Amino acid sequence: MHRRLKDYLIISFKGLAMGAADAVPGVSGGTIAFISGIYEELINTISNVNISLFKTLFNKGIKAFWKELNGNFILALLSGIIISFVSFMKLAKYLLEYHPVLIWSFFFGLIIASIYFVGKQITKWNIATIIALIIGAAIAFYISKLPSLATNENSWFLFLAGAIAICAMILPGISGSFILIILGAYKTLSDAIHDIDIKKLLIFISGAIIGLLSFSHVLKWLFKHYHNITLAVLTGFIFGSLNKVWPWKKTLSFHTNSKGIKSPLLQESVSPFSFEGDHQLLYAIILIILGFLTIFILEKLGSKK
Repeated sequence: MHRRLKDYLIISFKGLAMGAADAVPGVSGGTIAFISGIYEELINTISNVNISLFKTLFNKGIKAFWKELNGNFILALLSGIIISFVSFMKLAKYLLEYHPVLIWSFFFGLIIASIYFVGKQITKWNIATIIALIIGAAIAFYISKLPSLATNENSWFLFLAGAIAICAMILPGISGSFILIILGAYKTLSDAIHDIDIKKLLIFISGAIIGLLSFSHVLKWLFKHYHNITLAVLTGFIFGSLNKVWPWKKTLSFHTNSKGIKSPLLQESVSPFSFEGDHQLLYAIILIILGFLTIFILEKLGSKK
C-alpha cells in the first residue's frame, strides 16, 4: 500500500485519538481504531511479528524488514498513541476528579456513535450474530460492574496486568485503563509515568508486548473465520460498556490508600435528576453531541482511500 506523508499524519492523528481514549478508564482505543478504519490492518500488522520477520532482517536487510513489518504505519500510529496517552493521562486524572460528568458525557456520546458504526459493518444478521452481540454486551456490562482491587506494586503482577490490559486496549468496548483499575494497577502505572520510574514502566511494557503479540493472532484468526460473529461480539462489548461511561454516578464505597487518599471503589449509574451535586445537564448534552460528532469525523477519515 502506497501512502504519502499526509496519510501518515492522519494515522498519527488516529493514534492521538486512540491514546486519549485508552487513558480514560471506560473507553477503549480499540473502538477508535475500528471506527477510523485501521483496526484490521493494526491486528494483521501486529500478528505478522514472528520469527520469519526477523529472518528477513538478517537475510535481506533493514529495508525489506521494515517493509514487511509495515513499519511506517506502526511508527506513525505508535508515536500518536504514546504522546497522547502519556500527556492525556494526567489531564484525564484531573478531569475525572474535578469534572467527571463532563468528561463522561463526551465519551458517552462517542460510545453511542461507535455502536452504530461498528454494528453496520456486520454484513449478515442471523441468530448466531444476535446471540454473539448479547453475549458480548453481557460480558462488558458485567466487567463494568466489578469493584476495583487494592493497589498492587508487585513486579510479576505488573507484568501480568500489562499483558491483560493491552488485550483489552485493542478490543473495542473494553477499556484497558478500566481493566487496570479493576486489577489495582492503574495508580501504580500512573505514578510510574509521573515519576518516570523506568523499571516499573519496562516491566509493564514487556507484559504488554507479550500479551499483544499473542492476542493479535487470536483476533486475526477470528476475523478470518468468523468475521460477522466477531464483529457482533465487539459491538456487544461497546454496547455493554455504556454503563461504565454513564455520566451520572453514585459512589457506594471508597478505597483509601496508604497516604489516606480516597478513590471510588464501587459506583452505580443514577438518573441526572437523582445525582448528588450539579448535574450540568445542558453542558452534558452538548458534550454528548460533540462526542457523537467526533466519531463521524473519525469514520469519515477512515473511509477515505
